Amino acid sequence: MTFEQENALYQFLEIAVEPFTLESITSFVCSLKTKRLNRLSMEIEDYLNVYRLAFPLGRRRWISIRGYFEDACFVIQPSRLEIVSGILIPGHRCIPFANSERLPQDYTFLWGKKVIPFTTVEGEPEEFYPYYSVLGEEYAPQYVARNNPENEEAFNNEFDDPVEVSIKALDMRTLYRETKFVPGDLFEVRIVDWKKNAFSLKKIEKGAWNERGLREWQEAAEKGFGSSFVNLGPGVSTEEQIAYAYFYGGKRMKETPAYSLEEFLYERTDCIETTLYGMETRFWSAGKDIPDMGELTGQRIVKRTPIEEMLLANKAPMSEFVVQSYVLDMLFRKETKAQDVAMRIAPPVIAKNFESREWNMLVDYITEIYEEFSKEYSLFKDKGMGPVRQKAAELHTAVVEFAAGLRPDSINAAYLPQHTFIVLSQIQNHMAGLMDELCLNEEVSDVELDSMNNVIDGMADAYDEIKELVEDAMRNFRRNNIAMVKSSTKTEARLIQIGIGGTNVWRRIVMPECYSLEALHIVIQRVFHWENNFAYRFTLKPMPLSANKASDGAFSTEELPKNLTIDILNKTGLVDFIYECGPWTIKIMILSPSEGGVACVAGEYAAPNQNINGPVRFKKAVFLLNAGSIEEKRSAKQELGESFTPEFFDLVQCNEWLQGNY
Repeated sequence: MTFEQENALYQFLEIAVEPFTLESITSFVCSLKTKRLNRLSMEIEDYLNVYRLAFPLGRRRWISIRGYFEDACFVIQPSRLEIVSGILIPGHRCIPFANSERLPQDYTFLWGKKVIPFTTVEGEPEEFYPYYSVLGEEYAPQYVARNNPENEEAFNNEFDDPVEVSIKALDMRTLYRETKFVPGDLFEVRIVDWKKNAFSLKKIEKGAWNERGLREWQEAAEKGFGSSFVNLGPGVSTEEQIAYAYFYGGKRMKETPAYSLEEFLYERTDCIETTLYGMETRFWSAGKDIPDMGELTGQRIVKRTPIEEMLLANKAPMSEFVVQSYVLDMLFRKETKAQDVAMRIAPPVIAKNFESREWNMLVDYITEIYEEFSKEYSLFKDKGMGPVRQKAAELHTAVVEFAAGLRPDSINAAYLPQHTFIVLSQIQNHMAGLMDELCLNEEVSDVELDSMNNVIDGMADAYDEIKELVEDAMRNFRRNNIAMVKSSTKTEARLIQIGIGGTNVWRRIVMPECYSLEALHIVIQRVFHWENNFAYRFTLKPMPLSANKASDGAFSTEELPKNLTIDILNKTGLVDFIYECGPWTIKIMILSPSEGGVACVAGEYAAPNQNINGPVRFKKAVFLLNAGSIEEKRSAKQELGESFTPEFFDLVQCNEWLQGNY
């Protein structure tokens, strides 16, 4: 598709409110004086499906995002702090009903026929992050930074978050006062104009909706999110996940009575939780981890060109725009040899698998693009973008080369850190995105370049961290193999993943298949260096631990007998379950076969003291340890332990704890 055809496609999706066919959208694209190609219909269909630009209705029929959400209703519940301060921060509240082309501070809200004005609010960045958390906690600082130019400069110029920022919020002082708004009251929100992100507000008093209606909405929401996880997977963002959850949940999710999205996700449902997905977060089925993909994924590309297909087949997935960005970097470096650039695009570990015709194809393409670009390239105009592009390209090359070196014959994938390839793919895609932006010879502002530089530096730190973890894992893998060779007996075993819910703490252990859940309980206690201070149980899904309910047999169909062995669990398909111990919920996954006795082979982050009152209190103590006052740091150290370091995990020490019991 040409750029004009792509623009026409997006224009159609912005105005279409009724279900449409492939023929109707193709006709519209052609009507805007764009040349119709024989494959245009197929390319449009690919664009819709690959980039998920519209919801599929089957039989080559879709409905646009605007068409699906037009005139829908949803709920915003102001926080106590907002009511006291007389403000409302749009933040993530309008997902997925808002047009993603606009930022929250550009929305329009109406009370009756009057537009509610915006005001300015100052505070520490951490005060505002919770209002963007559904978008991903890792992205909250970016949304706060983009709220106004002063914020963006402050985030770019500071090594850490700025001390204070200013954001736009709705001025609700008069409205709250006149409507006698109190904590617990809600706003029913209706879309007035999806394209312009205009919404009307209506007050709903606390307790006005019946429980049955709310329960129906929650059931639809849980069904929708479950279908989204199955059909969409983790998606490219939480916004995409949520949009499809509302689509799969059906009409009921666009009506009231309803819960606000944040109340549903964080307080009401026990089926969904926030889960780490590499360097990002996603929503996922409670107690389950998102599986790694085992290789770099590359960018979403529609109808790959021969160069893109060839690179993908050789484990170097990237778009032609990224390749062209490498050529611009070649011009910036004042290089003339296409072979040198080809070696950066396809490093030796990849290039050695190329057929000679494939290598010549890449070199010829680079030469062709070099000759085309060199006619108009200006080193003077590129003095700002050039260094940034060069940094992005170098990191992109490093990631592609490192990922290609992780062959099955060099390390068992089960020994790799959690989500290794997801993290590497995310770094690669971030760099590819920047290289795409810097591919055209158009000027980029200094603020944007500073922001890009910060992103690259952050991604480089993440790459160094994952690389160090992988290298440690490879050493452990080799040591374990040597130990197995020396051992005269082999025990059938399984790799088991255990992660503490609500934290980043996880371990991967080897355990004989003949061991029972009771033995697994002891192993978990030892791995986290806990002292067996609480009652425990194994269940099929997370539930509140209640001694009274447990004693009367209310959980008999959910609780797993402690004499079940790992082998029986695996054979019956019960490979995802939960270990509940006091305030802690441990997510357990039985993985691939292995050999040997009990051992820990991988893990990340220091485990909490068992006696801390659960993950929320633990994360609060870790935060205070790093950023609290002197007194708060002292108190946090007492709670966490004098020698506690959040990022520290010692595999040797962990196995010493295990050997003390077996």
